[in-house]
Formats: sequence, C-alpha cells, structure tokens
Amino acid sequence: MRTGRPKQALSLTEEEQDRLQSLAHRARSQPLLARRARVVLACGEGLDNKTVARKVRASLGMVGKWRARFVQARLEGLYDEPRPGAPRQVSDAQVEQVVVQTLESTPRGETHWSTRGLAKATGLSRMTISRIWRAFGLQPHRTDTFKLSPDPLLIEKVRDIVGLYMNPPDHALVLCVDEKSQIQALDRTQPLLPLRPGQLERRTHDYKRHGTTSLFAALELKTSRVIAQLHRRHRSSEFRKFL
Repeated sequence: MRTGRPKQALSLTEEEQDRLQSLAHRARSQPLLARRARVVLACGEGLDNKTVARKVRASLGMVGKWRARFVQARLEGLYDEPRPGAPRQVSDAQVEQVVVQTLESTPRGETHWSTRGLAKATGLSRMTISRIWRAFGLQPHRTDTFKLSPDPLLIEKVRDIVGLYMNPPDHALVLCVDEKSQIQALDRTQPLLPLRPGQLERRTHDYKRHGTTSLFAALELKTSRVIAQLHRRHRSSEFRKFL
C-alpha cells in the first residue's frame, strides 16, 4: 500500500526547460540556484521525489520543497524570497549579471574586476557591486594557496628567518628578498582553482620553469641605479654571488 503524500504533478514548457538548463549550468556562479534547477528538471522527467533525491544527491525535503515552489510560482519560485526592509533597487537579473560577470570574465587588460570597473560595465554603483560581492562571498582581488610545503624542516626554517628579524645579531644586515615571477615563463604545478562564492581564487605556491634564465636585480635607492645579473639557475649559491 502506498504511503506518504503523493508528488505534485510537474510539467515543463519548452521555454522553462531552456531556462532551467541555463540555470543548471551555473554551478560556479550560483550553486544553490543551479541545484534547484536540476531538481526541477528531474521532476519534470516524471520521477518521484525519492528518485530525484538520489539523482541530484539532495534530501527528500529539499526535493519536495522546490517541486512545490515551482508548481506554485514557476521559475520565479526558485529564487529566494526578498527579506523584509526597504524595497530593493536592484533586480535579481542585475545581481545575476554581476555575479556571473565577476566569475566568468575579466576586464580587458586586467586580471580581475574591481568595483569601479564592474560598476562602469554594468551601470550600477560601486557600493552596489561591493554589497553583491559581500553577499556572495566574492573577493576577486585576493588569491590564496592550497598546497603546503612538504619540507619536514619547514617550521624550523620559518623560525630561523623570523628570528633574524626579531633578534638580529650585532652588526648584521638582514635583507628581505622576493621573487618577481612575472618575468619568468612559469607554470604552476597544479591547475588554478577559480574564484567561487565564499572561496578565494587559489593556486599552488610552487611552479615549473621552462628553461628560462633567472634575473637577479636590486635597486640602489640613493641613486635609483638598478644592479642586475643573469644566471641559468637561482640557487643560494647564485644568490650569494649576486650579493
């Protein structure tokens, strides 16, 4: 004997199917909305809630909720209901445009969008762009690393370096040096992990060199003279020679 509430019949028009397919492919820019769209598409195939839940890896409660919301309000029902307060000045379509443009494109000649640049491109204010980014946890100006050093002596080495700054020996000169990796033909050892809502763009800290030379350079602040040497490798021995 069948138990429980019967599923609500759900049929889709061709236009609704096209729109749902488009939303379902927005897993990067709007993961929650994309998942709801996949639920409704599966329901539109005539599947029961339990089968849909297995197919899209969702709970029965979630499937039932979004089936009912779609039957009642169609595509508009998939969007979160507005919160109480002052009326919104920015539409869902404009919010979607900002999020998608932030995640899936870059401005000409730049590596990532700024609030000023995206505001100019979308016609919205910088404050609006900033609020949308905060709401979706987007920080395109920041990057992070996701690969830790396998060096078993890493902590000891860090302590040695920090110790020089905290308590340098008498008459010692401590130099801070960093790489300018943009002047080398490098590839990261693993593919870049792109910006996502709530997650920074991430890349490995290590890389592969493609047979290029290494440029050692120093700026003499007093005279503005640049001192430079080229070496095939950039080990400590080459660095000491440069110093």
